[in-house]
Amino acid sequence: MAIIGTIIKKAVELSYAVSSKSDFHAKQLQVLHELLVKAKDTRFGQHYRLGDLLYAQNLAEAFAFRIPYFDYHQMEEAWFHRLQQGEENVSWPGRPAYFALSSGTTGESSKRIPVSEDMLNAIRLAGIKQLGATANFNLPATFFEKEVLMLGSSTQLNERNGYLEGEISGISASNIPTWFKGFYRPGEEISRINDWDERVLEIAKRARDWDIGALSGIPSWLQLMLKRVIDYHGVNTIHDIWPNLQVYTTGGVAFEPYEKTFNALLAHPITIIDTYFASEGFIAFQERPDTRSMKLLVDNGIYFEFVPFTPENMTDEGTLKADAPALNLTEVEEGVEYVLVISTVSGLWRYMIGDTIAFTNVDRAEIRITGRTKFFMNVVGSQLSVDKMNRAILELEDLFDIKIPEFTLSAIRIDGQFHHVWYLACDSPVDPQHLAEALDNRLKQVNKNYRVARSKALKGVQVHTLPKSCFLDWNADQQKKGGQVKMERVMDQKRFREWENFVKQWTSKNNYKSIT
Repeated sequence: MAIIGTIIKKAVELSYAVSSKSDFHAKQLQVLHELLVKAKDTRFGQHYRLGDLLYAQNLAEAFAFRIPYFDYHQMEEAWFHRLQQGEENVSWPGRPAYFALSSGTTGESSKRIPVSEDMLNAIRLAGIKQLGATANFNLPATFFEKEVLMLGSSTQLNERNGYLEGEISGISASNIPTWFKGFYRPGEEISRINDWDERVLEIAKRARDWDIGALSGIPSWLQLMLKRVIDYHGVNTIHDIWPNLQVYTTGGVAFEPYEKTFNALLAHPITIIDTYFASEGFIAFQERPDTRSMKLLVDNGIYFEFVPFTPENMTDEGTLKADAPALNLTEVEEGVEYVLVISTVSGLWRYMIGDTIAFTNVDRAEIRITGRTKFFMNVVGSQLSVDKMNRAILELEDLFDIKIPEFTLSAIRIDGQFHHVWYLACDSPVDPQHLAEALDNRLKQVNKNYRVARSKALKGVQVHTLPKSCFLDWNADQQKKGGQVKMERVMDQKRFREWENFVKQWTSKNNYKSIT
């Protein structure tokens, strides 16, 4: 009998039962109050007189009126650069020991997001809360005695001007609680290896020594690692190596496009749990098994605001207009897309994280990520979000019985008229023209704006298929292999030219000919 596992499971269930009841908006106001109290004497706090807001009758309204929206570049120019130069008490008390590097999926140079000790504590607490929520998933007691393989970026952080920097997954893994180290794999030594391929090889070599019960990581890179382990040991599925694998905690991107290729690596289905863990903080996680939506962490160091994602509220550059209305948890509606705005215990204030979300259950504060503000395809009024693109791609998979784990597209002028040009990762023989027709028809059915655009300025749709390895090699070429890296779903024309030049070189180097 799994005595230790039974004890842990009972503790998890009790912890969750105690903490699951909440008044979300009241907790959010408490978080906002604590943020203001702690930051009022910083340079940011003095500049915006945060202390005065503590006496406001309507704290949320006064806060939104006093503090402007910030994107990364605005926050960097006004405040973050001072932290990197060694100043203290800039937008949060003290000086952060870490900066999370995040170039996201936009192809830009790395952003440096401050990570305070308060944020690290919030991330640890979020992990404990997520563990508590596993009480809902009916996992056996033996699961709580198994090891957890966390596949993130290297924990070998770089020193810069007196602080350490790296991707948030590496920073988080380098600060795991002592009690968890006995369960954590691949362990501190392997996790410090910078080279992605070398690290994965070491994982493959040691794989049979571990009894893995849960996996965590970005879907595309986790699949690549699992495939390497399977091939290294000459087995059919990952369950031949880790027979007790029962849970995969995914995040960073929607899991659905990767589901078919992921399941092909398993001997039987496992529990999939979605998370929303960004460089800016641990935002949400899936709390129950009968949904793929995630519950916002409303009492964990992050104050949330929600701006309706409409053309009236957005600039041409994909940022928020100064007068865009911000809503709180009492004002949002289900099924509406919002730009997510956060204020955090790392000194981010009314910060546009760049993601769009929609509430699936307001009463439970449950959301799903619908896309990125800069990945909103609206060049000719088509108003395509990443969420709508993902859903259309899933239907293509079912219609043609294929797997499309990656894609990217752009609006390109061809003979003076706009076309949507798609590149799909597909290793099966299928006619791109048939794919283009099916994709176009599906988007017309589900999106009125797209249908109108196709009758006017959007003159055509092109689809090209490439092996999945081409997309992985593109990320590697951009020095984005592994870790928190995600493929760019929508590219502007300049970036798309770079992509197509890479594709030409890749196909020539690999002697690739169309699979059709």
